[in-house]
Amino acid sequence: MTAVKSGRPSGLSPAGGLALAQDPAAFMRERDGRKSLDILVRGASCGGCLAKIESAVARLPGVALARLNLSTGRLRVEWTGALRSRLVVEAITSLGYGASAFEPAKADEAGAKTERDLFTALTVAGVATAAIMFLSEPLWFGTDLPQETRTILRWISALVAIPAAAFAGQPFLSSALASIRSRRLNMDVPICLAVVSALGLSLFETINGGRHAFFDAAVMLLFFLLIGRILDARLRRQAYTAANALVAMQTATATRIAASGSTEAIRASDIRSGDMLLIAAGEQLAADVEIVTGESEADLRLVTGEIEPASCRPGQVLHAGSVNLSVPIRVRALARADQSLMADVARLLEAGEQKKSAYRKLADKAAEIYVPQVHATAALGFVGWLIFGATPAQALHVAITVLIITCPCALALAAPLVQVVAAGNLFRRGIYLTSGDALERLATVDHVIFDKTGTLTLSDPVLSDAPCRAGLVAEAAALARASHHPFSRALVRAAGPGPVASDVEEHPGQGVSALVDGRKARLGSAAFVGVPPGSGSELWYAVDGRAPEAIHFEDCLRSDAHDTVARLKRMGLGVELLSGDADVRVERAAVAAGIKQWRGGATPLTKARHLEALQAAGKKVLMVGDGLNDAAALAGAHASIAPGGAIDVARLASDCVFSGDSLAAVVTIIEVARNARARMRENFAFAALYNILALPVALLGWVTPLIAALAMSGSSAVVTLNALRLSREARKNAGAAP
Repeated sequence: MTAVKSGRPSGLSPAGGLALAQDPAAFMRERDGRKSLDILVRGASCGGCLAKIESAVARLPGVALARLNLSTGRLRVEWTGALRSRLVVEAITSLGYGASAFEPAKADEAGAKTERDLFTALTVAGVATAAIMFLSEPLWFGTDLPQETRTILRWISALVAIPAAAFAGQPFLSSALASIRSRRLNMDVPICLAVVSALGLSLFETINGGRHAFFDAAVMLLFFLLIGRILDARLRRQAYTAANALVAMQTATATRIAASGSTEAIRASDIRSGDMLLIAAGEQLAADVEIVTGESEADLRLVTGEIEPASCRPGQVLHAGSVNLSVPIRVRALARADQSLMADVARLLEAGEQKKSAYRKLADKAAEIYVPQVHATAALGFVGWLIFGATPAQALHVAITVLIITCPCALALAAPLVQVVAAGNLFRRGIYLTSGDALERLATVDHVIFDKTGTLTLSDPVLSDAPCRAGLVAEAAALARASHHPFSRALVRAAGPGPVASDVEEHPGQGVSALVDGRKARLGSAAFVGVPPGSGSELWYAVDGRAPEAIHFEDCLRSDAHDTVARLKRMGLGVELLSGDADVRVERAAVAAGIKQWRGGATPLTKARHLEALQAAGKKVLMVGDGLNDAAALAGAHASIAPGGAIDVARLASDCVFSGDSLAAVVTIIEVARNARARMRENFAFAALYNILALPVALLGWVTPLIAALAMSGSSAVVTLNALRLSREARKNAGAAP
């Protein structure tokens, strides 16, 4: 079974009323004249809810952004002008939803409470269903039961069913009422109409000694729907557990060092740029920081995916999410917690839930049209049976069956469940969707273009295998340890631990100089040591009395770049390398990766125009890049992917971001996208076929409301199980990957 998607506040209690005990202005932030407010919305759980809330808030004067995340319940509102923040809250509560200041712990608590409430309702519905089925068995098979006994059993069933349905049906009833008040029909309206009609007809039959009563069908319908709703709520929470953990980091605590040297515990949200913090061994960083004193090791797996601990020294930057492993260190905060790398990742993940894809829009639109048609069909069935001589009770029996069996639950679930499962699978593998329709576009790409530096290769240079004098690397590393230049860091990594030269002096833009065995030594550019310029991919080391010597560097191809390119080709995709680097280095990288089509010296404009030409020729291009010169191409491509180390502009222009050093994530993304598209199509086809077959069967009176409830719940179960196939396929593909 699975949950019914409906534009309704979920849970067991009405969500109306102003829920903010404090003035929401206390939680508002302002930057560069743009105000923002994060609100926890209670009761929203589907595309219909999202559309109503976002559109209501967006209509307020000056609102530039209104974006609701259904998984966390977080509504982000940004506006300019004199709009009062309380009006934003009132716009939400007027729709029947609850609202309060967003805090991750409260959001998770609200989700857990919703699950508990739904489970309580499910328990009531389940016990009532079992009791009524027990009471109904003699009525089904006891043909010789006296009428008095039948009447007593039905009255007992009514006494069980009516209060049980009133309690267990609150999530659906409150949603339906809110929908009617807002003059929009959602899918809980036909559900409530079916339940109320079934109970009313059954009570009428009981009072008048009729032959049929459907107390069991009414309560069983709620029982199955509640199972689905619980599974859907649980699925969403599991899919985004890691995302919620990232957001929750902003409510952790930190130890701030005052000017006097004393320490105080503060909330991570109170960290400000420039604050001095003490990070204990085993503590996780809640903000991006620079190490001031102390040398330790850090676990960077959450940030970069690296398994091996990284050494950290004064001057080094550590991002939020890193864990200090060895000894306490003192650090300086570089920004607030909500401006950290991890906060950016959390926002990227949330962004993927906001934009509804074409399939989700199709499902929402179909459901919006379908609901009134179901009502009209049920009404026509009622009138038609009356015309052909049926009693009002018999005609109502058919109408109730039509309402139950044709409830568009499977249709509404066809795409959203697939989206949630796919996004959860990708997130657990370090891949974050930043666009709601990314999966659909990624599934249709037929040509992949890679940038070179930082994408096909790692962003950090390494020593090349060009021959050099024995001992040169160790000598030069003594100077390099005093420099932050990327080539110097690469040199130090190659040389390993060692001493730092004395009397080191840095010459900005040129290099460093120091004393080595009493002689002046220099490490830096060709001009710094007095030789003609080389390729630009080397450092020159010179000591008084000796000729300068070159130490060459090169980009290091990602370890799985060749395998990734080969897998993309086997999937039927064209692969191309497009870089702004020199032709000789681009060609070398292309040959190593197995890419035959390559081009060097490409400017940002060249890249964008090349993509336009390919797409004009009918290609659906996937751009994979990380730099500022890739941003235009990333934004203009049919779909785009950026590595986690990409600059902000590149990440924001991309549909998907992956962490770690493995390029195989590109293959994983495309495989998951293709599988997701297949599951969506299958779900839509099944939902359409089910309704085509179910409607005439119900109109002809061939099924009872009880059978209709079972059939409707079964259709939702099929859609859910089909969506969950994505997880099994993801594990299978992961096991099959070379």
